[in-house]
Amino acid sequence: MQLRAKALTCCEVVDDGETISLGFEDAAGQPIALSLSVSQAGALIMTLPGLLEMALRARYGDQALRYAYPLASWTIEQSTDAAQRIMTLATADGFSVRFAIPTAEQNVLGEALLAQYPTLMAVRPN
Repeated sequence: MQLRAKALTCCEVVDDGETISLGFEDAAGQPIALSLSVSQAGALIMTLPGLLEMALRARYGDQALRYAYPLASWTIEQSTDAAQRIMTLATADGFSVRFAIPTAEQNVLGEALLAQYPTLMAVRPN
């Protein structure tokens, strides 16, 4: 069965944090909800950015297009693991994502941010 959502109506945490519920209005205007476990929601979150880029590239026929969010703020904090720090990148509208960065990558990231790169830059695999 395929459901076509017309609008996202609400998002909430239920079952004492065990489940995330996404509410939608379907094409006929009827309310529907998708309930996901925390691990399923995490998998969905990891999948969506790639799908957005694939859709953007297919729509415009340009494989160089990227779906980018405007950075409004960032923070770096120490993790409970002394070998890592947590970097949070956030937009003005409240979207944020956090990355655990191992010590070795912290130095490489800092150097990359300071370096002067040409307009087109190759991706550095880790």
